[in-house]
Amino acid sequence: MEKEAEKNIPLYQGLSVEWEIAGLASHLLGSDILNSEVALRANLKNKFLPVVEIGYGKADAINDGNDLHYKTAAPYFRIGVDYNIFHKKTQLPGYIYAGVRYGMSSFSFDVSGPDMTDPNYGGLHTIPYSYSGLKSNASWAEGVFGLKVKIYKGFCMGWSVRYKIRVSVKNHENAVPWYVPGFGKNASSSFNLMYNLIYNLPF
Repeated sequence: MEKEAEKNIPLYQGLSVEWEIAGLASHLLGSDILNSEVALRANLKNKFLPVVEIGYGKADAINDGNDLHYKTAAPYFRIGVDYNIFHKKTQLPGYIYAGVRYGMSSFSFDVSGPDMTDPNYGGLHTIPYSYSGLKSNASWAEGVFGLKVKIYKGFCMGWSVRYKIRVSVKNHENAVPWYVPGFGKNASSSFNLMYNLIYNLPF
């Protein structure tokens, strides 16, 4: 009976628009990094939740350890799907989900820092360290675990934890991207906490 009831659930269960605000709030509180994104999510049989995420990442920071100034700003894109773990509990005012993402960004960056000393001239000759408009691109994969809860009518809120694994990044001979829009600080992996305001579209 349970399987039969599940078969009778219509394929299309609606669309929702989501706005991630944790990155914007962090920037307003003084962070050197700005990250903001919107997402469009479909609901299929209250079980599968394909999603497209488009965002904008920006960094203008100085590394305290080496005085390097790094600057970049660019859009990024992710595509993925989530699975509603509680899809059988249709009476709940929300759901818990797990999913995957594939993200990518094409960006340029500027980097500058203290002058470098040329050892061939006995330390008397310095070389400026400054590069601008260096083009790069990156891709990464994400594992996602999150929660969505209904607040009022079509309005919901939710949060998610993401584990990101870098797939590729283009480096330059004299400079490496410090921050990748959409991924974060350039490392092999990272965790990220996101908070979303959500609206279920009325169709």
